[in-house]
Amino acid sequence: MSVGVVIATRDRAERLARTLDRLTALPERPPVVVVDNASADHTRRLVAERFPGVRLLTLPRNAGAAARTVGAAALTTPVVAFSDDDSWWEPGSLATAARLLRDHPRLGLLAARTRVGPDGGADPLNAVLAGSPLGRPADLPGPEVLGFLGCAAVARRSAFLDAGGYHPLLGIGAEETLLAYDLSARGWGVAYCPEVTAWHHPDDGPRPERPVQVRRNEVLTCWLRRPLPLAARRTAALAARARTDEVARRALGGVLARLPAALRLRQPLPPWTENAVRQLEGDARAR
Repeated sequence: MSVGVVIATRDRAERLARTLDRLTALPERPPVVVVDNASADHTRRLVAERFPGVRLLTLPRNAGAAARTVGAAALTTPVVAFSDDDSWWEPGSLATAARLLRDHPRLGLLAARTRVGPDGGADPLNAVLAGSPLGRPADLPGPEVLGFLGCAAVARRSAFLDAGGYHPLLGIGAEETLLAYDLSARGWGVAYCPEVTAWHHPDDGPRPERPVQVRRNEVLTCWLRRPLPLAARRTAALAARARTDEVARRALGGVLARLPAALRLRQPLPPWTENAVRQLEGDARAR
């Protein structure tokens, strides 16, 4: 099963160049698609001049994580690995991921082990995924999970597109959770597979918008998929925090602006996925 790589990027040309240097040197020699989220820097010129073998797709506006869906649709490989412009795959990992997907037909997406920074330290999410209370079903190669890191995921392309890819309403920030829910709702498995490794060198600079985006999308995901009373309670809790918390206030504004669209696009989870989500939430509270 051949693997293609999709990268969504915006205004980070030099970081993208470092990532492309590594991806184009992999022994698997995967085809790479870069989806440019309406960059204002020299991203498009850099890709065209320095990486002529990389396919570049340019969007007229910033689509956030949904740009990854555009890239996956443009590929023809049965497996799609997702990188960010500051992450790449360890040599041999894409071949391992393809083998796991080939050998486990229900596996829709695998979450890789993530090594962070120049020293390759373990991302704290690795331990969380490895300890998933959902256990390890016999037909999956690792613990079943309902979350992952977007820059360290490899998907069966047909499953990813069947689930609709990344939801366009969320943009960036905890957008992976909704995709994991939608894969599970369609019968696909999501598993943590530490034998597949991604390297992530995130920017150390401030990202003041990210906490706002994460809080907003956590509540919007409830409105899109979870029971309505739960979504209402979590919105009320966010509103209560917004009285004294600037991040919560801005997140609440984002929720309210998108709420009509969320209600229009709402598709409640089937019982098996809702039960799994509640099991995960119960385990998190117990910790």
